[in-house]
Amino acid sequence: MTARVDFEPTYAVEDSCDASALVFPFIGQRLLIDRNAELPRSEDLLTLGEPLRMFRFGTLAGRKCVLKFWPAERVVPIPAGLSSGDYRTLWGQWPDGHLAALVRAKQLAVWMLHNQFCGACGQPTLLSPVEIACVCPVCDYRAYPCISPVAIGLVVRGNEILLARHVRSQRFAPGMYSALAGFVEAGESIEECLRREVREEAGIEIHNLRYFGSQSWPYPHSLMIGFIADYLSGELVAQKDEIEDLGWFRLDDLPVQPHPGSLARRMIEFVNTEIERTRGESGICES
Repeated sequence: MTARVDFEPTYAVEDSCDASALVFPFIGQRLLIDRNAELPRSEDLLTLGEPLRMFRFGTLAGRKCVLKFWPAERVVPIPAGLSSGDYRTLWGQWPDGHLAALVRAKQLAVWMLHNQFCGACGQPTLLSPVEIACVCPVCDYRAYPCISPVAIGLVVRGNEILLARHVRSQRFAPGMYSALAGFVEAGESIEECLRREVREEAGIEIHNLRYFGSQSWPYPHSLMIGFIADYLSGELVAQKDEIEDLGWFRLDDLPVQPHPGSLARRMIEFVNTEIERTRGESGICES
């Protein structure tokens, strides 16, 4: 994803925030932005009343980044002039540092949404003043932010790559295809997860996995861990109820690609560059 640049994660419970702070207001897991796709002014949020939670989650170029959280059921309607924004829509409009802050803020908003009450005894939780945790004042149960690891792999076969369109891809760009991915299951390594997912969703075997990189992805709290892998054996068979379509695509004839800010897109661009470089070094010219 985008480099973190001048954003640094921190944590401190705040009773108030000064005028220089960057306030990221969330109603449930929805970030509020104004008509100019910018963070709202403090006066735009007055009708919401006091937030249920407020804490500093980082600094951006020396400015405090403060998250204010209101439960969705307490807010009807959203203040006039404000709407929801997310990473996909704000990418290209916000600087890299602001996007890095948003990724952290969104995941922490989801964490607070799911931990307003103790998962052990049901009592309302409080924010810990010393660590990033929701603490039960009755049984002392502590809920920390959830991170869900996802293995994502771009499978290469010669000058082709394997891309798929998932059944649930309707919420993305029409016709968009991406690399295969899946959540790591209990007791499973990242590599084992990727081999399983490709086998289940595409019916083929892969080998020669090479780590590419990782990305914190706020949908809602994933850590994408990417690999480039080579095709080994088998015929493509799309998993029923999971994969709408899949196939081998030449890099000069790709369908609609994933979001430019995504790890999947970076992997596709990397493989494209590597194949072009190899062609150039070997003197291969295709008509």
